[in-house]
Amino acid sequence: MAKQKEVKTNAMRILERMKIPFTHLTYECKEFEDGIQIADMLGLPHEKVYKTLVTVGASKNYFVFVIPIEAELDLKAAARSVGEKSVTMIHVKEINQITGYIRGGCTAIGMKKQYVTRVDASAEALETIIVSGGRIGSQIELAPADLLKAANAEYADITMK
Repeated sequence: MAKQKEVKTNAMRILERMKIPFTHLTYECKEFEDGIQIADMLGLPHEKVYKTLVTVGASKNYFVFVIPIEAELDLKAAARSVGEKSVTMIHVKEINQITGYIRGGCTAIGMKKQYVTRVDASAEALETIIVSGGRIGSQIELAPADLLKAANAEYADITMK
């Protein structure tokens, strides 16, 4: 009996190419679940699990923000961190067209284009963080510094205090 081949996402292929170690976590999921539901399903501590948000700036450029699942993006701080006057969340129906990923499977690694990306500064204190693996049912755990490298990102204070 042939062993079922693990289906790799674009994000995983990029991490492997960059020789960045990561752990792939999977869960059963028929439809979109939010990060808190996923963390609970996998028994993960909420403070380690981050979600990926995509915004559009006043300049019409897109920006990616990776923040803890229980946090809320501070749009003013986010805009400042990327040198914009303002940023707003994109519509859910635009996620695939802009990033190449779908809602619930969006990750900062390996989007269609390289967008300016900021990871909340809270990640810096963690040994590892968990982000979407690039499709629904897939999460990846890696060192925050490795996420920065793979997503060409920087840390910034971008959540509501």
